[in-house]
Amino acid sequence: METFGRSWVGRSRVGRVAKLMLLDGNSLTYRAFFALPTDMATASGQVTNAAFGFTSMLINMIRDHEPDGIMVAFDRPEPTFRHEMIPTYKAQREAAPDILRQQMGLVREIVDALHIPMAELVGFEADDVLATLATRARDNGDDVMVVTGDRDTYQLVEDPHVRVLYNKRGVSDYALYDEAGILDRTGVTPKLYPQYAALRGDNSDNLPGVPGVGEKTASRLINKYGGLDGIFANVDEQTPKLRENLIEHEARARLNLDAMVLVRDAPVDLDIAGLRWDDVDADEVSRLFEFLEFRSLYDRLNDVLKGRLPTLEATGGVLEAELTTATSPPEAVQLLEMLRSRREPVAIAPSWVDERLDGLAFVTTAEDGEVAYIGHELFADNDVARALSSLFDDGGVPINTHHAKPVIRALSRFGVDLTRLDIDTELAAYLVDPADNRYGLDALLLRYLQLELATDSAAAAGQLDFEGDAVAPAQVAAREALGVDALAPAMAEMMQARDRKSTRLNSSHTDISRMPSSA
Repeated sequence: METFGRSWVGRSRVGRVAKLMLLDGNSLTYRAFFALPTDMATASGQVTNAAFGFTSMLINMIRDHEPDGIMVAFDRPEPTFRHEMIPTYKAQREAAPDILRQQMGLVREIVDALHIPMAELVGFEADDVLATLATRARDNGDDVMVVTGDRDTYQLVEDPHVRVLYNKRGVSDYALYDEAGILDRTGVTPKLYPQYAALRGDNSDNLPGVPGVGEKTASRLINKYGGLDGIFANVDEQTPKLRENLIEHEARARLNLDAMVLVRDAPVDLDIAGLRWDDVDADEVSRLFEFLEFRSLYDRLNDVLKGRLPTLEATGGVLEAELTTATSPPEAVQLLEMLRSRREPVAIAPSWVDERLDGLAFVTTAEDGEVAYIGHELFADNDVARALSSLFDDGGVPINTHHAKPVIRALSRFGVDLTRLDIDTELAAYLVDPADNRYGLDALLLRYLQLELATDSAAAAGQLDFEGDAVAPAQVAAREALGVDALAPAMAEMMQARDRKSTRLNSSHTDISRMPSSA
């Protein structure tokens, strides 16, 4: 087993405050399951949407917050002390779907391969484990971020050491709350949150509140009277209907409070000093991610780990183009008319010089790597412009490219409208995996097809062309056109697979701000 570590030094060793991240494994996996379509599966049929979403969230949080230590808490299947206290506690919740329960084991395997400590406790909930460890870390002077989709953890927030990273929905919509954030979100301080929630109730836990008491009324009463004791001591000051409801349901509110206060001294056998991301089982991560077909996640994790995971071999080969360049308007027109007569999708790629369109490469015979190129100087010819328009307009053929928007803008300057755009592989990649943040053609080819574009040493290294042998822009465009030709059908197939459940991947929760610039 190959492992590697990253240095982690606790506060007690050098006086530095450690930054710890405590995750609610069940909550985040549940959110991921309902955010992503259930037709996300391996070739063998293993559904992976929840495991994929959880892993994607985990990688993003490690990347964005760079914690020194991480742990994941899970719920146990047995009843907790809250079920004994209130038999109807969470009774309204339906049993988790089989395809979600099956993935909980996968999530645990992933966490274990990453050597992230896990904790669970019979008779308690994951929230109690998180509360206990957050309190220990606070007392140790460490900084803590509790990551969850459960609002009960709002009560743990305490400046300057404890914050909550709350999963609002989906896999990328989060809010990071300090004390001011909780006050702004709920109208009460974190310390008073359980009393506020006890009055308002919590439908997700099947804990009804006092009738007629919503969020605004609850926060007003709590802030005015300081809590349930003060409210019920001054119940005669309320309007007749509210007074009646408070008196009738006082026992309910007080029982809610007993259930909503998280346990901060649960017998969790886990040392705060052990909550570190110390080493990773690189071989097991490689095996597991390959089995789950998490190629994109593997690459993102490897970026976080500074390239310390073993490279997955690019078994698909290298794409190199046999380039033919049109040297006259008649040659260009003949090429364009030939492509239009085929009525088949055509992959194109631009070349750019000083941010100006220098020409277009067109795949003519993908099997043989044959690509034709037309330089921009021919676009101004009327016959060439008409042939381009005939290929690209509504009566033409489907056109595939990567990062289409600048191509469309550049062609419009020659009076050519690219209206038959079929697949923009960059946009398609976003729709397939909106949780990723890398949509370059090279990365997508390697991720999904294990293909690479041919490179030239001088060009790849960004060296000056002293010998005159740097790769020409037309050759680069030709290779990219071949890449688009190979990638477009794969992206179309993946989008169609996801469209069986939804028109777009998680369309109701799409994070527009993260879409690539061509979207």
